[in-house]
Amino acid sequence: MHLRDAVEETVRRWDALERSRGEPPVIDFDCALPGQTPRPFESRFAVLDALSRLRIETDAQHQPALSVHLDAHIAYLRALLGEQLPFDAYITLTQGCLPRGWTQDYVNYRASIAQDALGSVGVSWDEHTWRNIQALSEQLPAADVGAAIAEYAGKYESSIRRLVETDADFNLIIEDVEVDAYWSYWLDGAGYDTRLRINKSRASFSRVDAYRFALHEVLGHALQYSSFTAQAEVNTVEWSRILAVHCPHQVLFEGLAQVLPWIASPDDGIVIARTRVDHFMNLVRGQIHTLINSGATVVDCRDLARRQVPWWTDEEIARELYDRSRNPQFRSYLWSYPAGIDWFVRLVEAGGTMLAEVLREAYKRPLTPRELHELWPAGPVIGGNQ
Repeated sequence: MHLRDAVEETVRRWDALERSRGEPPVIDFDCALPGQTPRPFESRFAVLDALSRLRIETDAQHQPALSVHLDAHIAYLRALLGEQLPFDAYITLTQGCLPRGWTQDYVNYRASIAQDALGSVGVSWDEHTWRNIQALSEQLPAADVGAAIAEYAGKYESSIRRLVETDADFNLIIEDVEVDAYWSYWLDGAGYDTRLRINKSRASFSRVDAYRFALHEVLGHALQYSSFTAQAEVNTVEWSRILAVHCPHQVLFEGLAQVLPWIASPDDGIVIARTRVDHFMNLVRGQIHTLINSGATVVDCRDLARRQVPWWTDEEIARELYDRSRNPQFRSYLWSYPAGIDWFVRLVEAGGTMLAEVLREAYKRPLTPRELHELWPAGPVIGGNQ
């Protein structure tokens, strides 16, 4: 696997360059830790030249899995260098699906389902909805949330392992941080070692949140990545063992992680309501994501968001618009949430044996949207129904 190893080493050296400059890392998770500390490239253009040479080689050697990932890395690096790639092309290259977006009729349909789910647990649809959702569950002190996440992960670990058919080990470290970023929880690591950071400046600490993020971050991401590590140790895999949020496997990772709490607790009304509301809100985020990148004004985007999500504040909407248009990483990565949750919600709703098959495959290798479609050809188009 000389070419695969060369691709991975190049990305590791790029990651070392970004970290040395105090920039966000390139690598989210490395399923095969290198033996030596990577030597940073001298510049981003040197990285671009190296990646471009490798891309020519992957075509010559007929390595489509590596070609797809190199396309994503090159597109993201070009964006970091200042190139404003057209939105459709940027998302297709990085997240692996055309950002068609969702029709207003479909968003309204999902809003109705979310309203019904909230009504079943006694929450009305108004400017106080989010506060009332939080009140459905016991609030936890910040100091206790890490232990609560670990407790829920331990409780549900065996059942998730049976569903996804993995016996891979993983080592989890939970850290508290306070950073000015959109995320409440973030997981990264390498091999079988994972680190979950809890952003105390953003996270909400209800008991149901602890449950949901135990399933999302620990039994979703951490167990999944460790399963890839185990697969790569015993098999000669053709896919890149380096995971980055701007690459096309992210739709799988975020889609599955968002619905895994529902899969694990299919009869819990609060968990169902939260998943339904998250689905709807992500569709709205997808709408403004496409609009702000297609020439719409910020006022038009704000007004659309206000009409559909009455509990969102102007500050929340402003952050969404900035991140989804001006930040090269988030302009790509944040598309994985609406694209992923919509496909996986519909997979769960479809019933039958397909969900079990997808779950098994999803813990063997990092699937792209194209590969997800090949598993479920009758399923919806990933990235919207426009």
